[in-house]
Amino acid sequence: MRRPGLARALILERTWPLLLDALVGCAVLAAAYGMVATARYWLGTVTPAVEIARSPRALPAYAFYSVVRIAVAYVLSLVFAVAYGYAAAHSRRMESLMVAALDILQSIPVLSFLPGVMLAMVSLFPTRQLGVEFGSILLIFTGQVWNMAFSFYASLKAIPRELREAAVIYRFPRWQRFLDLELPYGAIGLVWNSMVSVAGGWFFLMACEMFVLGKRDFRLPGLGSYLQRAAGAGDTAAIFWGLGAMIGVIVLMDQLVWRPAIAWADKFKFEQVESAPPPRSPILHLLRNSRALAKLRQSTIAPLSERLGLYFSRRAAHIRAQAPPARWKRVLAGLAAAAVVAALAYAAFLTLASLKGIGREEMLGTLAGAGTTFLRVNAALLLAAAWTVPAGVAIGFHPRLARIAQPFVQIAASVPATALFPVVLLGLIRLGGGLGAGSVLLMLLGTQWYVLFNVIAGAMAIPSDLREVAGVFRFSRVDRWKIVILPGIFPYLITGLVTASGGAWNASIVAEYFHFKGRILSTLGLGAQISHATDSGNLDLLLLSTIVMAAMVVSVNRLVWRPLYRLSETRFRLES
Repeated sequence: MRRPGLARALILERTWPLLLDALVGCAVLAAAYGMVATARYWLGTVTPAVEIARSPRALPAYAFYSVVRIAVAYVLSLVFAVAYGYAAAHSRRMESLMVAALDILQSIPVLSFLPGVMLAMVSLFPTRQLGVEFGSILLIFTGQVWNMAFSFYASLKAIPRELREAAVIYRFPRWQRFLDLELPYGAIGLVWNSMVSVAGGWFFLMACEMFVLGKRDFRLPGLGSYLQRAAGAGDTAAIFWGLGAMIGVIVLMDQLVWRPAIAWADKFKFEQVESAPPPRSPILHLLRNSRALAKLRQSTIAPLSERLGLYFSRRAAHIRAQAPPARWKRVLAGLAAAAVVAALAYAAFLTLASLKGIGREEMLGTLAGAGTTFLRVNAALLLAAAWTVPAGVAIGFHPRLARIAQPFVQIAASVPATALFPVVLLGLIRLGGGLGAGSVLLMLLGTQWYVLFNVIAGAMAIPSDLREVAGVFRFSRVDRWKIVILPGIFPYLITGLVTASGGAWNASIVAEYFHFKGRILSTLGLGAQISHATDSGNLDLLLLSTIVMAAMVVSVNRLVWRPLYRLSETRFRLES
């Protein structure tokens, strides 16, 4: 006669895999339904000037639309970041040019991309909702992608020499070196920068879902447009309803996406001794223990990956056998470079020709605003580094603290500071301040997370054996920071500061020019000038302001950040 406990255990053993498979199947069906519903809406006829309701009943549908836009923009950002970072890290001739281009692109504000991107997408799909939707997605993409590309590029440049030599000794082809060495080594930084990228997407969602270009009104149903309308009307209840819905979505994404990603990426940590217990995720456990997914991997994914590996190996050997002579490679590369230089020179000539209508007063005002915004950006960076470095190291070194703090950090990073700014601004006005100080606070709220998430990734990537050596030799707290922690996180810290700097310049467009209760509050600054030029449809002034902002960011990057990057690649590279 079986004992009741044994019978229950047998029943649970038999039914639990079925339950896991049922949950996975429901998730697949829900994703399929969401894709069909999204495609039906996007391919429908365009709806001009959508009326955004402030009723809480509209929030579920708005949340769904916003999540889809951010998800599509993130997938595009991930593909671009990996491809661009890989190309920049492996091309000696084009590396400097590609990094400089990345500096320029991350410094251009979202609103500067807005007119061209939106008008181009609407022109391509004049009768379909797809045009406006894809324009919004591309704008969110420009707010997400740059720090991911910087992170993957920096990870590839920091790969230890012994790992590169092992790949050469075992004659890994290029595709295998990418899949087995480079992509895994950059996984931890890429995951944490993905989280801050999505947080940046939420930050700019209000600008990307509801904006005005001259007399044309582009708006889309979503949480960003809901919050912007609530903030513009001064509806505090609607603001809190929108923030509550956004926080709920962020918590759900943290549990379903980011916690499994962090637990999965922990296996790529580079260390030579047994580390602390890895982070866990119930969702990742569910996926790993699903019998349906296991059969799918065994019957489809594994054979397909083997065939693709064999195909790419044979193709690489064939390409090497029939490779053109080195002289022809140099000739083709020279012709391509000449064509690129000619195209850039022609574009620069057209740009300068379009600025003939800019007067002396507008030019001086632009330079004065650039100087003021420069001071605000650096003040925000100093304040961000003062608290994010110790907090990020503490979170990265203590898995228990990371499990507790990560959801709160993710929520705080994803809540748009622009939605909270009306309350912050009213408080500053009552204390005797104004938008000048408030803009620094808004920049800080929007960009400090770039530094924090990179520091967390850097602290988690420090091998456990180095930390154990510091404990064995009884390093003091100062020596531990000086010898182990700061050198270990230095490459990640520089990446975070570079992207935070670009993000702060980008955030100036909403920090220095704000719509509140039917009024426009602005202060002297380059971001305010860009926002004002966009509202008034003054494309010449918008172009001038964008060029000045890009020039300032690139100059700072070349004079400050690039030398620090080279230092991180040489002196602070992790090697044995």
